[in-house]
Amino acid sequence: MSQQEDDLRALAKIMDFMRGISFVLVAANMLWFTGIKTVESGWFYTTAYKILNNLDNACGLFHNPNNAKWFALLLLALSCFGTKGVKKESIRWKHIIIAITAGMFLYFGCWLMPAKEWLYSYIICTVTGYVALLFGGVWMGRMLKGNLMDDRFNNENESFMQETELKTNDYSVNLPTRFYYNKRWNKGWINVVNPFRATIVLGTPGSGKSYAVVNNYIKQCIEKGYSAYIYDFKFPDLSVIAMNHLNTHTKDYKGVVPEFRVINFDDPMRSHRCNPIAPEFMTDISDAYESAYTIMLNLNKTWVSKQGDFFVESPIILLAAIIWFLRIYKDGEYCTFPHAIEFLCRPYEDIFPILTSYPELENYLSPFMDAWLGGAQEQLQGQIASAKIPLTRMISPQLYWVMSASEFSLDINNPERPKILCVGNNPDRQNIYGAALGLYNSRIVKLINKKNRLKSAVIIDELPTIYFKGLDNLIATARSNKVAVCLGFQDFSQLKRDYGDKEAAVVMNTVGNIFSGQVVGETAKTLSERFGKVLQKRQSISVNRQDVSHSFNTQMD
Repeated sequence: MSQQEDDLRALAKIMDFMRGISFVLVAANMLWFTGIKTVESGWFYTTAYKILNNLDNACGLFHNPNNAKWFALLLLALSCFGTKGVKKESIRWKHIIIAITAGMFLYFGCWLMPAKEWLYSYIICTVTGYVALLFGGVWMGRMLKGNLMDDRFNNENESFMQETELKTNDYSVNLPTRFYYNKRWNKGWINVVNPFRATIVLGTPGSGKSYAVVNNYIKQCIEKGYSAYIYDFKFPDLSVIAMNHLNTHTKDYKGVVPEFRVINFDDPMRSHRCNPIAPEFMTDISDAYESAYTIMLNLNKTWVSKQGDFFVESPIILLAAIIWFLRIYKDGEYCTFPHAIEFLCRPYEDIFPILTSYPELENYLSPFMDAWLGGAQEQLQGQIASAKIPLTRMISPQLYWVMSASEFSLDINNPERPKILCVGNNPDRQNIYGAALGLYNSRIVKLINKKNRLKSAVIIDELPTIYFKGLDNLIATARSNKVAVCLGFQDFSQLKRDYGDKEAAVVMNTVGNIFSGQVVGETAKTLSERFGKVLQKRQSISVNRQDVSHSFNTQMD
């Protein structure tokens, strides 16, 4: 250890000696070319000039103002490179470049001044330039190379090589990307080669879910010949994209070109009419129950977590009985949702005798009849009010018009009459419209999830604004029937709030493709666990006066 310290001290002395010679050469240069005498001693200047004259004759050191300066600069550079100073984190290359550039300009740029007898200016420029060069050289030795804080957010370690090859097939959705890796931006592709495994698009408001993913899903599904169901929460944003893209890509459909259909309650004149409880699609009373279940839970989303409660099941049973009555009465001539609401709003003294006159509904309505015949009027009124109060919010001429007849059927992937159906909501009336649209959703789920149908896409942006009954089952079973599901929402907590913990868990765990923008909280933690960990390299730096030591290790993170 002592030998090493002796070597370091000897090296420091050599560097100091070289720097001292550099100082002497600069001083000699200024004395030779200015002749300014600062010491009252004749013998000193006589001896100095004699030595300088011999040097000039021997090696041409003072033939011009810059020769001696170059030798002085060389010695200064060697002394700076051989000196180890205390490392300082604040020193940057820009400081060094500025100092050296300014120093070179002043140090060598004053070579004409002695000829013009600007002697003091020559001295000032030379000294200032030399000092700037000295600072630049010293800073180079003191600069901390490989500063860990240059990558404050660990971008280099977090980045990885991604897919750069475009992989397509008859069903795929391919999204172009730009990703940062190896200190540069690269172009790549996200290849969803099997969209039938379902897709979730997550991200806080403004993170670009619709622009980056949902819009591309719509366009590429049309280009690949899909039929489609599109839930357009901010109508007509997605509908316009779908219509324009269909008009420009009709040639991509090998068979029948899909019909473009729109359901829009705000403007019935620009909407097609469709009866979501059309009798031809209701073969059993369980279909009526499912329709009633969907509409009531869309109107009262808090009921999702209270399924099975008396005052939750009672209105669903009553509405289901009314729908099934309309289905079997005159072979479903009046089986529409507006008729169901109007029938429910009649006095219960008129309703129950009619309904119970049908044997298949008599047992279905026995709890209501027991309450009526037993004199439990308050209980009966509560049961009926639980159905009436939410449904009366849907009494609207626009809803009645759109839902009272059928200009098309909801089997959108029918090979003979495929369709691209866009259903529009309104953020200002989402609770009312969402309940009505929920009926279309539940009916479509049953109709498209069948064998021997065309490939189809179900694209829903802002999923929490609508209750989609059977969504978990559709995701889990529709892959073999070529149904591609794409769901856009902001956070898993929304899904749990509106669909309940169990159904939300099924949706989250059965989806095969996940796109995520900025997410926080439990959603971020869940995605982090799902994406897994990668091997990362960690580096630490220890700085002392003599040396800088680096240590490296790896860790799964």
